[in-house]
Amino acid sequence: MYETLCLSALPEGESAYVTEVNAAPAMDRRLTDLGLVRGTRVTCVLRSPAGDPCAYLIRGALIALRRSDAEGITLERRAQEQPARAVAT
Repeated sequence: MYETLCLSALPEGESAYVTEVNAAPAMDRRLTDLGLVRGTRVTCVLRSPAGDPCAYLIRGALIALRRSDAEGITLERRAQEQPARAVAT
């Protein structure tokens, strides 16, 4: 079973897989360059106190994205998958 959600709604400590990226051309290219393409696993590592921006683990790199940019990214979460652990600092 799969659950669909946008990246900005991904709870801290949980992971999902990218299914679609809808962004302006310049931002779409930046996200693609970061490796945010269909099938990429993304983990929400940290939310700022105000909730914007959030830090995501994408292909081994910790990337901060604003909510407005994260809302255009659609994810699919698999029900049987366990939540990922946060990266210790």
